[in-house]
Amino acid sequence: MPAIVTFRPKWEGGNYEGDEAPRLAALKWAALLGSRFVDVEVLASPYFFAASARIPVPLTTSIILSHHDYERTPDFETLARMVEAMFEAGADVAKVATTATTAADAAVVLSLAATAAAGPCIALAMGERGLPSRLLAPKYGAFLTFGALGRGRASAPGQPSLRDLVRTYRLGGQSAATRVFGVVGNPVSHSRSPALHNAAIAAMGPAVDAVYLPFLVDDLKLFLGAFFDEEGGDFGGFSVTLPHKLAALEEAATADALATSIGAANTLVRDPSTGKLRAFNTDAPAAIGAIEEGLRRRSREKGGSSPSSSSSSPESPLKGKTVVVLGAGGAGRALAFGAAAAGATTVVVANRDEAKARALSADLKSAHEGIRSEGVSLAALAARLPALGKVDVVANSTSVGMSKKGSPSSESPLGADDAATSAFLSGCEVVFDAVYTPLKTKLLADAERAGCETVSGLEMFVGQAALQFELFFPGVKAPVELMREAVLESVRREEEEE
Repeated sequence: MPAIVTFRPKWEGGNYEGDEAPRLAALKWAALLGSRFVDVEVLASPYFFAASARIPVPLTTSIILSHHDYERTPDFETLARMVEAMFEAGADVAKVATTATTAADAAVVLSLAATAAAGPCIALAMGERGLPSRLLAPKYGAFLTFGALGRGRASAPGQPSLRDLVRTYRLGGQSAATRVFGVVGNPVSHSRSPALHNAAIAAMGPAVDAVYLPFLVDDLKLFLGAFFDEEGGDFGGFSVTLPHKLAALEEAATADALATSIGAANTLVRDPSTGKLRAFNTDAPAAIGAIEEGLRRRSREKGGSSPSSSSSSPESPLKGKTVVVLGAGGAGRALAFGAAAAGATTVVVANRDEAKARALSADLKSAHEGIRSEGVSLAALAARLPALGKVDVVANSTSVGMSKKGSPSSESPLGADDAATSAFLSGCEVVFDAVYTPLKTKLLADAERAGCETVSGLEMFVGQAALQFELFFPGVKAPVELMREAVLESVRREEEEE
């Protein structure tokens, strides 16, 4: 198996603090012992090559000249000149590793890999924002990319595991023709979307040549400007999560009626006829469908005769209900508008920022004549409810309770007072939490103790992703059960690794 030998000094981000002569001699000795590649810092290359005059490096060893920037990603022109200088200095392979401070930096280094004409190039951006530069290395013609032997064993910031590179992102199957999709958000490392969508893509076989990535994005407009080209077809669409669902609608050229009415989108898809982005909202039908099924289960458990989700009855079990929506962002808007459209008579929006809750409530009343709605702060919610009567459904759209690992969070969007939470949930029929990491949040655990039917965010997550998949790949039926199992397997694997 070919090996790359490095011996990185402190001044280039490594751990070696001794003299240069023995360090460079060690690299030379590795070449003489038959190492396929030796990685030498470009700043040290004149001394390395000078020492090779008496005992040359074997022709069987290729020299990688490298440069590492642990603070930023220079502009493309600067990096291109740097790569050209590396080949002029004697590199067999040029390597540039920068630090991504924005998601757009990954696009810069991918362009560098794709356009390096003087010879093979390794180009990557370190850090989570630079992860796409590692995951798309084969597509853009990079000489190689790096993976860690396991979680927690990365040799550089943002380095994925070999397992993820091979199994989830299928680097061996990428080509220049591979289409790219992904989830855009901040945070995004917790997302199970790559596991779910890549499993579904793999199940389609060679008919679908695509890969799905996580994109840590601070500024959606900047990200789209760097990665999305209306003239080309590399990027086919994006799932959009917090905090970009409102911006997604603004950045799209067109939108479907549901996304327009809600004022938020969680899906952006390239229009094949124009090349422009079209916005959709799959959150609302998925979330409302999951809540409706929870209400049907509740009715059946109580001895009712509520129709199943496959029934032809057009009446939603949400009809006539009072729904409390926690959060007023993109997912909160989807829940509020979806509940109103399904026939809920009262929708209360509670948000940390009361002004945003009031604004969403006003939008809801403007769009749905006759609905009762008001916006309150989360802190004032419990005091306001007695005037509203019985609460039937509580739906959390905030990220409170989310854990980056599989372990439960101790936080609840209803606050830290367990007695007040229990009193608030008493008599409620269904509690839904859009958070799906962990699968059972503190809110859902509290709801179970209060005797409520609970609906995990997993159901909404799989449902909205299945609708997205069918938008990404028109005419292809989403493998829903496989997608659900892929999420559960991702959770199980993370818990085992912990």
